[in-house]
Amino acid sequence: MKTYPLNDNIKNFASVFKENGFSLYIVGGAVRDFLLGIRNSDYDFCTDALPEQIMSMFKKVIPTGIKHGTVTVLFKKESYEVTTFRTEGAYSDQRHPDSVTFVRNLEEDLSRRDFTVNAFAANCLDGQIIDLFDGYKDLKNKVIKAIGDPVKRFEEDALRMMRLARFCAKLGFSADPETIEAATKLCENIKAVSSERIFDELSKTLMSEIPTVGLKIMEDTGILAHILPEVQRCRNTEQTKVGSTNVLDHIYNCTDASAKLNYSLTVRLAALLHDIAKPVTMTVNQYGFLRFYGHDVKSAEMAKEVMKRLKCSNKMIDDVCIIIANHMVRYNENWTDGAVKRFICRIGKENINNLFELQWCDQIASEGRAKVEEYDPLIARIKSLENQPMSIKDLAVNGEDLAKIGIPKSKEMGEILSKLLEMVIDYPTLNQKDTLLDQARRIRSTSDSQEQA
Repeated sequence: MKTYPLNDNIKNFASVFKENGFSLYIVGGAVRDFLLGIRNSDYDFCTDALPEQIMSMFKKVIPTGIKHGTVTVLFKKESYEVTTFRTEGAYSDQRHPDSVTFVRNLEEDLSRRDFTVNAFAANCLDGQIIDLFDGYKDLKNKVIKAIGDPVKRFEEDALRMMRLARFCAKLGFSADPETIEAATKLCENIKAVSSERIFDELSKTLMSEIPTVGLKIMEDTGILAHILPEVQRCRNTEQTKVGSTNVLDHIYNCTDASAKLNYSLTVRLAALLHDIAKPVTMTVNQYGFLRFYGHDVKSAEMAKEVMKRLKCSNKMIDDVCIIIANHMVRYNENWTDGAVKRFICRIGKENINNLFELQWCDQIASEGRAKVEEYDPLIARIKSLENQPMSIKDLAVNGEDLAKIGIPKSKEMGEILSKLLEMVIDYPTLNQKDTLLDQARRIRSTSDSQEQA
């Protein structure tokens, strides 16, 4: 087997451990990726030294996770996260082990890890790679296999079932049959895992080169039905598109297209969720054709609930849902400048590219190719209008100005500002302070007259 390449700083770092009677290893993904020819400088170090002993060996040590045996050592302008060999108790909160027991044996530490291909260790003095669980054989066979009893591994931490799917997607590997069988048997345990951990693992799967390798494993094992039942239900809804006979296959194709084009997590999430309302909006017209009227808006509503359940950030929710809600919008040359500006306002300048990218992925999944060239006229018009006022903050007046002419800071003020913006969007030359103040007075006067009547 190859020798792991070590820079001088790491060797010097390891020599401090040796001088004090301890050993130091790089473990996990960095070693695996080296053997696969993938660049990875995200080092995880482990040692037989206790956290307190590490702190006594170096001048600058941060107790980043000392309860679980992890400290960060600052050494010669580098920072190294080092964890003491350990075994773990159960994950009652499905997030952190209830207890951690420090051990002196590397094999015992590696045996607690999830999959054989993640259990390599490289000696930090000479780069010798240690493979105690036939991980190299599984790398050559391109298979993800649990260490030891897969049922026990998944009972220790149910999130490992999603990690199985993620690593298959990340590496393009297949899953070991016995490991798949254990995940299928225990799939319901995923419901006990925190939403934050599920979303983190789902995001990593979506950011892999072929996300649907992982998504299909989640589907086959039953995990998808527990974490994303709205997506799973699309399996039984017919739809004829390129390469798909149902909505879920179309979603898979759209999601893979977003990954192939290296789009952001926002676009990949939107691709996964953009059609989830089709099962509930499906109708059959008089000619026997399936129709999904309003599925775009309804999918955005459902996506919002899904993402809230997964504890996504408010910004992520807003960005994903706005492009899902508008993914069926199609530009035509009859749009006025005002219509183009309202489109920009509705989507948000920062989301325009995301919307186009989602639409292109949808086109690839539906028709086999993205009609990018058809977007050139709209892109040109957006560019020509980008310096014109399109939001309340672009108006020549603000709330303070309206307050000075007697309009109180209230819902009424917000409504007046919105009406002024509507006027300016259609007639940008009217965006002048005196003109807008006069118009604000007229709007308020008209409103007062209507109330008195």
